[in-house]
Amino acid sequence: MEIQHTACLGGGVIGASWAALFLASGRSVALFDPDPDVEKKVRQYVENAWPTLDALGLAGNGNPDAITFHSSAAAAVADAGFVQENVPERLQIKHATFAEIEPALSTGAIVASSASGLTLGQMQPGWSDPSHFVLGHPFNPPHLIPLVEVMGNEKTADGVVDVAQAFYESVGKTTIRVNKEVPGHVANRLQAALWREAIHLVVSGVASVEDVDKAVWAGPGVRWAAMGPTMLFNLGAGEGGLKAFCDHFTDTFNGWWDDLGQVYLTDEVAQQLADGVKDEAAGKTQAELSGQRDALILAMQKSIADLR
Repeated sequence: MEIQHTACLGGGVIGASWAALFLASGRSVALFDPDPDVEKKVRQYVENAWPTLDALGLAGNGNPDAITFHSSAAAAVADAGFVQENVPERLQIKHATFAEIEPALSTGAIVASSASGLTLGQMQPGWSDPSHFVLGHPFNPPHLIPLVEVMGNEKTADGVVDVAQAFYESVGKTTIRVNKEVPGHVANRLQAALWREAIHLVVSGVASVEDVDKAVWAGPGVRWAAMGPTMLFNLGAGEGGLKAFCDHFTDTFNGWWDDLGQVYLTDEVAQQLADGVKDEAAGKTQAELSGQRDALILAMQKSIADLR
C-alpha cells in the first residue's frame, strides 16, 4: 500500500513535527487545528525543522510547501491514506474527533494516534468501527527522534498494524510493536522507572540534580544510544553472553533492586528538582538549552545512520 497523501490532526509541536517529517518524505499533508494562527506557526516550524531533516538525509524528495490547511478535521482527512492524530489527550476530545472524521475517511485509510497517556482501548469507543485505528506513539520531536511505538489489538483488522509500521519506516522511523496494553506503553515506562530512581537519589542526598543527570548522559546514556541495556549486558560478559552475566551479577542486581527508592512528585520534591535544574542550566535560556539538545541529538543521529 503506497501512501502519498497524509493528514495531521492538531498543529501543536507534535503535529507540526509529524507534518514536517511527512513533507520531507515527499508526501503531501493536509492539516487541521482550530488555532487561527496555525498556518503561520506550522509553516515556521517546518522551515526551522527542514535543515535538520536535510542533514539526516530525510528531505531529499520533499517539498515543504506541499501542505494545506483546513477548517475542519473531516475536511483534512478526505483522501488521506494515513492520518496522524495529535489532538489534546482528553478522551472527550479524542472521541469527538473520531466521530467527526470517521464518515469522511477514505476506504482503507489508517488513523494513528500519537497518544502517550491514553491507551488504545480507552480511545476505541470513539469509533463505530475501530478496525483501522492504531496507536502510533512518537517521541518528541517526531522528526528528530526515531522511535514510534505501534499497537493494535483484537479490534484491529488483520494487516493494519503491519501497514502502519511499514509507513512509519518509509519516512525514516524506527518502530517497535507493543503487544500488550499497559499505561505509558514501553518507552515512557522505562523513562519513568529511571527518573523515579534519579529523583530518589536527589531527595536522599546521594547526589545533586546536575550530577545525577551527568551520571546518565556521560555514563550508560552513551551506551544506550547504541544498543539497549539487555544486549549491552550480553556483550559485557564476553563469550559467556547474558547467561554468564546473570550468573555473575544475580545477587548484585537483586540487592540493588531491593534498595531502589519509592518516591512521588510532591510540591516539595518538584521544587527541589526545579531548583536543581536551574543550577544545572547555569543561566542558559530554554531556547539555548533546546538548541544545544537538538544539535547533540542531530550529531548522534547522523553518526548512528552512518554506522548502520
